[in-house]
Amino acid sequence: MSNEGQVQLSEKVANLPTSPGVYIYRDSSGTELYVGKAKKLRNRVRSYFQDSRPQDGRIKTMVSKIDDIEVVVTDSEAEALILENNLIKQYQPRYNIMYRDDKSYPYICITDDSKPRVFPTRTVVKDGSKYYGPYDSVGAMKRMLETIRKAFGLCTCAVSQKNIDKTKGVPKWHSCFDDYLQNCSGDWDDEVYQATIHKVDRMLNGQTDQLIRELKDEMQIASDALEFEQAAQLRDSLEAVKRYSQKMKMVVSKKVDRDVFAIGKNEEIGEACGVLFKIREGKMIGKFHRFLKNIEGLTMGEMLQSFVEDYYTGQYTAAIPDEVYLSHEMQEVEPLEQYLHQERGKIVPVHVPQIGEKKQLIKMALANAKLHLNERALEKEKAERNRIPHAVKELKEHLKLDRLPRRIECFDNSNLQGTDPVASMVCFVDAKPRKSEYKRFNIKTVEGPDDFASMKEVLTRRYSRVQKEGQHIPDLIIVDGGKGQLSSAVEALKEIDFYGECEIIGLAKRLEEVFLPGMSDPIMIPKKSSALKLLQQARDEAHRFAITFHRKKRSKRTVKTELLDIDGVGEKTAQKLLMEFGSVKKIKKAKKEELQFNLGKVLGEKVYNYFHK
Repeated sequence: MSNEGQVQLSEKVANLPTSPGVYIYRDSSGTELYVGKAKKLRNRVRSYFQDSRPQDGRIKTMVSKIDDIEVVVTDSEAEALILENNLIKQYQPRYNIMYRDDKSYPYICITDDSKPRVFPTRTVVKDGSKYYGPYDSVGAMKRMLETIRKAFGLCTCAVSQKNIDKTKGVPKWHSCFDDYLQNCSGDWDDEVYQATIHKVDRMLNGQTDQLIRELKDEMQIASDALEFEQAAQLRDSLEAVKRYSQKMKMVVSKKVDRDVFAIGKNEEIGEACGVLFKIREGKMIGKFHRFLKNIEGLTMGEMLQSFVEDYYTGQYTAAIPDEVYLSHEMQEVEPLEQYLHQERGKIVPVHVPQIGEKKQLIKMALANAKLHLNERALEKEKAERNRIPHAVKELKEHLKLDRLPRRIECFDNSNLQGTDPVASMVCFVDAKPRKSEYKRFNIKTVEGPDDFASMKEVLTRRYSRVQKEGQHIPDLIIVDGGKGQLSSAVEALKEIDFYGECEIIGLAKRLEEVFLPGMSDPIMIPKKSSALKLLQQARDEAHRFAITFHRKKRSKRTVKTELLDIDGVGEKTAQKLLMEFGSVKKIKKAKKEELQFNLGKVLGEKVYNYFHK
């Protein structure tokens, strides 16, 4: 941004109102970067541009891109919370917390019609209908619908509006399979239908104790009136509700409605998991979890706040409990408390429990968050293992290989005019270096600068051991060099009966030519190809690893040679000095007393005098 632009932005920030509201940051192209809410807009927005504000890399990058700021003033923090949530869903700004799966979760809906329908849906519309959920899985939602059908015989099919009989408010004949089997409500009397809907509402809200009492009273009344068929139906409903109630776990002794929220984080996968326990009448009636991404630099409280606020702004009033428990302190709890108070019509305490069974609930929710994150990490690991990079596929095509070169082992030699000859092997798995499997070799049988013989020795040693120990066989071997190097490598593999176990190629440096066994002409892979880049990366990494090893070996030899020039110092004494002082440079700086302490008076003085002539 230009200096003029920065001045204009500063002036805009200075003139922002101190009212509650929502602020939107945009870049130079008008794209939304971030949406936030504030009790005092000017103070909050100004804080982003102050040097004293601690900022992680993500926030610094965002601030550097801000070109324009828009604010929307609201009457209260609660209104700001709702507007912020709606705008985040609308714009999906890059720097806001996002949820890993953008799919809608399953709900059960009771419509706001004269004859309400009960059906599953993934779409929540604020049209007066009631939505129960979200359910953690479609299976959990279907089990609840099945319980409703068994308990009350109510139609729970997601039939379209065109199949609803407008005069009766129920599905037309044969459009609902359960109705066809005479297994659901069909054409019920309005009064009976509304009473049944009322019971379903209680059940979905977890008010099973009250529902059981109502059904018992109705069954007794029907029995006293000698309405035995109706009494039998009520008895069946009662038993179904009891079975459902018994399946729910009693988690607190006090029969109160509570929502328990917890947040966990996995640094390795860069995601967090929010967990909700819905407790009604002391029983766990449902669990829900959701993964959060784009969380770099955020505190646990900030992530939890996003999860909780996103959940409640999508719920209807009856879903708000008496109390809300949190695993971590939220950065700003007042807007949420204000919103819950406004929706519920009474104060809903929001706090972090410290002791007792409330604290145990938090621990249980945190354990669930950790479990979900571990499962998510395993999923990602499995997906990564199964993901085949484009470069690997392209390399198979260019070289006409029989199998995908997912595991590549690449070799290179290094020496200086035949001295200190060494070799290296690097390993790439799915186009990524696997450094834990790199190997270094001291050349043992070759005299002088003979790269062909050195390569032959190294491949013989490497793949003899692979055969003997049953180690992973690579899909592709790369040797650094042209026809000569490749011929030596092939000869080595044939001698140990390993040739044919995998593909082998030579990669010549000058023109990046690829040589294959039995082919006189090289293959030229396009220079911009990701396949060639993979070969070059493996070759260059093997070269780097070999050079590093060679320098280290030569340095050790040079150091020892210098110490061995001192009269009275042999191999063991030189090794002892290096172990004690770490380097020749430090030996030179050592005091005479230190050297005499380690080597004795006479030899210590000799070493000291050698370096202080």
